[in-house]
Amino acid sequence: MATLLQPAPVQAPRRRRWLRPVAVALLVALFAVELVLGWPALADALHQLRRPQPGWLVAAVVAQLGVMSAYARMQRRLLRSAGVHAPIHKHVAVAYAAHSLSATLPGGPAFSTRFNYQQMRRFGATPAVASWCIALSGILSATALAVVTVMGALATGGVPDWRHLAALLVAGTLLVLGVRRIARQPETVSRLVLAPLNRLCRRPADSGADRISGFLDQLRAARLRPAHAVAASAYALLNWLLDAVCLWLCCRAVGGGGEIGLNEVLLAFCAAMAAGTITLIPGGLGIIDSALILGLLAGGTATSTAVGAVVLYRILSFGFIIGMGWISWLVIRRRYSAPVPAAA
Repeated sequence: MATLLQPAPVQAPRRRRWLRPVAVALLVALFAVELVLGWPALADALHQLRRPQPGWLVAAVVAQLGVMSAYARMQRRLLRSAGVHAPIHKHVAVAYAAHSLSATLPGGPAFSTRFNYQQMRRFGATPAVASWCIALSGILSATALAVVTVMGALATGGVPDWRHLAALLVAGTLLVLGVRRIARQPETVSRLVLAPLNRLCRRPADSGADRISGFLDQLRAARLRPAHAVAASAYALLNWLLDAVCLWLCCRAVGGGGEIGLNEVLLAFCAAMAAGTITLIPGGLGIIDSALILGLLAGGTATSTAVGAVVLYRILSFGFIIGMGWISWLVIRRRYSAPVPAAA
């Protein structure tokens, strides 16, 4: 009797049954048409990629290694400004491993930030200094990309949007001044943030004030001295410039010759990196590649050269560097498996 009372299984509507195979068939047909239409250029690009010029290829590899070294040295300078000293090879290993976590895992930036924080704590940084260094390195990197974009626009005869640049400068200045005021006058946080939050949560007005005071006491040690600030900014610029130079060297390695200059490559590179920041796909796969190819084509590069150069660049910057990063992660995980010092 119980079996008779069980509801009959709900069948999916008929339209859902044929919708999936039709969509798959349309995608396969679209890819087939694109492959047929673009096969001559793709075959030429693969032919050039099989025989890259050795000298330019070695130079591209060296430039890509310099990219990671520059980023590691930027973070090292920020930590040294706060009185934290660690060997450069440890910073380089952390930079490789953190980059691989960020570029390959879904939600990679969160894993990368946590890994960076843990390693900086192992270097001897306080929680406040480690957080400050990670945040400031991100700000410096984003600002450096904007500066490199302006340099590329000016070099190619373009006119940058000075209003956006002025807004970026004002926002950065206000952020720095705000951090300095909070560090010097901790009661500002208690008055403007902590007290309203405690009232909302129905807690005593001074609840959590001791923790904030201790955190800000640690943050006072993170004073970015002028020499370290200039050096960190220079390394942030060098990080992006070497990455763009690597792309240009890849163009030369696949036989690009004098089709496109470094200025045009720089502009295409900056546009692609900006496009890659708005994608949730690990490594910006598809987004960055398409933007790079379109940018090189707009600069006058032949289709086969653009495709071959971008494929070679991604092999170096994505495959080679990320492979080294995962090796660094495994080495760090095995050698430095000690627990992170407890946060104050």
